[in-house]
Amino acid sequence: MESTQLRLARRPVAEPDETTFETTTATLPALEDGQVLLAVRYLSLDPYMRGRLSTAKSYAAPVEIGQVMVGGTVGEVVESRYDGLQPGDLVLSYSGWQSADVVDGAAVRRLDPDAGPPSTALGVLGMPGFTAYAGLLEIGRPQPGETVAVAAATGPVGSAVGQIARIKGARAIGIAGGPAKVRALTEDFGFDVALDHRAPDFAEQLARATPDGVDVYFENVGGHVFEAMLPQLNKHARIPVCGLVAGYNASSAPAGPDRLPGFMAAVLTRSLVVRGFIQDEFTHSHGRDFVRDMGEWVRSGQVRYREDVVDGLENAPAAFAGMLRGTNFGKLVVRVS
Repeated sequence: MESTQLRLARRPVAEPDETTFETTTATLPALEDGQVLLAVRYLSLDPYMRGRLSTAKSYAAPVEIGQVMVGGTVGEVVESRYDGLQPGDLVLSYSGWQSADVVDGAAVRRLDPDAGPPSTALGVLGMPGFTAYAGLLEIGRPQPGETVAVAAATGPVGSAVGQIARIKGARAIGIAGGPAKVRALTEDFGFDVALDHRAPDFAEQLARATPDGVDVYFENVGGHVFEAMLPQLNKHARIPVCGLVAGYNASSAPAGPDRLPGFMAAVLTRSLVVRGFIQDEFTHSHGRDFVRDMGEWVRSGQVRYREDVVDGLENAPAAFAGMLRGTNFGKLVVRVS
C-alpha cells in the first residue's frame, strides 16, 4: 500500500509557509507479526507541533529534515497481524502527516465506537481534553467561588478548562479573538464572562470583569494577554502554563523593556504558583479519572466541544499556519480520508 506523506523540507523562520513541507509518496513495507496496516482517517493539528519544527532545546526531539511530520491520528485497521485488532477497528495512533502507516499493534489504542465520534479521540476525549483536565485540577485546583481565567478559550484546551472550572463551582472568564468566538464562549460553552483580547481597551475590560481578582489563570497564549492578566492575579494565584502560542513564530526577542524583574516581583510579593507542564507527566495519576469524568461530562452535556474540520491532507500545512495565527475555531482536525 502506498502512503502520501508530508515531510519536513526546511526549518521555518517565523511562520511556516508553503516551502516548509514537501509531499512524497512511499510504498509501505509488508506486515510482520504483531503489526497492523492503518488507513489514516483523521489527523490532529496542535500548537505544540511548531516547537517540533525547531532545533531549540525542548521537552521532545525535533522533527528531522526529511522526516514525516509528527501528529496524533485516528486510523482504521486495513490489515492485521496482531491478535488484538482486526480490519475495521478504529485506533488512536501517532502516525503523523500521512495517509497510511504500518505500526506495532501494541503501540495503538483501540477506540470505543460508543464513546463519541472518532475525531473526539484527538480533541475533547483525547490529549487536549486531558491537558485541560490534568493541568487545571492538579495545578490550578479551582475552589468553589474562585475566579478562573483562560486564554484561547474557544480552543479544545481552553474551552474544556472553563467548563471544568464551572463544574467545580468556580467562575469562568474566557478570552478569545473576534466577536464570533466571544459569543460562543457564553452561548455555547457557558462561560460567565467572555472578553475579546483584540479590543483596544482589553486590559480595562479585564479589570472591570475581575473586581475580586483572578485565582487561577490557565496560560495558553502569553503576550499582551498575560501582561493584562498579571495585575489581576490574587495572592496565592495558580498559573498552569500550558502554552505560549503568541510567541511560537517569533524570530527575535520582543521589543520594549525587560519585564522579567516585574514579573518575578509579583511572584514573590503575591506568592504566585507558576508551573509549566507537559500533559503526559500526569497520565499515571489522572488518566483513569479523566476517561471516567470527561466521558460522563460529554455524554451529559456538561462539557461541550467544537471541531474545525479541514478536508484533505494536502491542506494540512495551510491549516497549521492558520491555527498559529488563531484562525481556527475549535479543535482543528484534518479529515484525511
